[in-house]
Amino acid sequence: MPFVKSERLRKLPPYLFAEIDKRKKAAIAAGRDVINLGVGDPDRPTPRPIIESLQKNVENPAFHQYALDQGAPELRRAIAAFCRERYGLELDPDSEILPLIGSKEGIAHLPLAVLNPGDISLVPDPCYPVYRSSSMFAGADVYAMTLEPSLGFHPDLDAIPADVYARARLMFLNYPNNPTGSAADLAFFRRVNELAEAHDLVIAQDAAYNEMYFDEPPPSLLQVPGAKDHAIEFHSLSKTFNMTGWRVGFAIGGASLIAALGQVKANVDSGIFTAIQFAGKTALDHYRELAPPIRALYRERRDAFVGAMRKLGWEVPSPSATFYVWIPCPKGYTSTELCTRLLEEASVVTTPGVGFGRTADGYIRAALTVETPRLLEAVERIGKLTL
Repeated sequence: MPFVKSERLRKLPPYLFAEIDKRKKAAIAAGRDVINLGVGDPDRPTPRPIIESLQKNVENPAFHQYALDQGAPELRRAIAAFCRERYGLELDPDSEILPLIGSKEGIAHLPLAVLNPGDISLVPDPCYPVYRSSSMFAGADVYAMTLEPSLGFHPDLDAIPADVYARARLMFLNYPNNPTGSAADLAFFRRVNELAEAHDLVIAQDAAYNEMYFDEPPPSLLQVPGAKDHAIEFHSLSKTFNMTGWRVGFAIGGASLIAALGQVKANVDSGIFTAIQFAGKTALDHYRELAPPIRALYRERRDAFVGAMRKLGWEVPSPSATFYVWIPCPKGYTSTELCTRLLEEASVVTTPGVGFGRTADGYIRAALTVETPRLLEAVERIGKLTL
């Protein structure tokens, strides 16, 4: 009898970024000059001080053994210092901070710590697909919270039915938002905290793009008084320091939530390679000097790309954060149809909005992860199409 995948895997759609990568590779194999604005992976190298830290610490034989599940104390203290300086948060390094093998790992494991089969997980639509798939793996039902353009791509929290709130145990949020590039302020987070208190919800705020801002620095949900009682926030060094391949992130929040996530982690992995943890500490220690030039680079790219697209007549909003541009499709196109034409006729890779959720089929996402001249060349190619 041939192998049959588990029911939970058969329920999942193909993983969005894997499918995009497959199509991109096929185009490159055919000899085409592809401009890849698909997956959000920084094109610039990791800053030199971080690399040198790894080079030094990889020589330490003590770091060649299993890492501590809860992370190196030195990294946890560096995270606490960063959060104190950046957000004014006072966090206990021993109970309110958990280093992660990239924030994706923590986000994927959290539902196993929070949800029981039959609970509801409130998931934004559109969203990073892992929120949805990890909730399904935990046996929960997923309720899609539409991100309303008229509300700044926030969900209408008052429109969620009472019977849904009664079964809901977890709410995922992501601001600054992937894929829309929208942000949230403390007033929004205060409203979310009120709902968490009223409905006994756990709030999981994905703050992976908090340091990729162009206007006001985004707040932390944990700045809201009392939020630690219900909230856990996920941060990442990946985009902030061009460290996607290094796999370093961290969770912060109330001690009970951190302990629950840590219990899942202890059963499925052995922690981040310790030399990489010390490189992560170096990144956070040098945040003030390393992060601003990276933000400035993406501001330049955003302004060039959005400005050039607008000159073509496209109504493209300028994101206030992230390195993504959320582009409305021309009339008559679905996101898949538009992305297909851009790849086949212009050799430009973008991401169809429908891959992020059912409500997003009228948009495509472009990642600003190529140099400015290539971004402008992509716009020039798009301009030659009849759309």
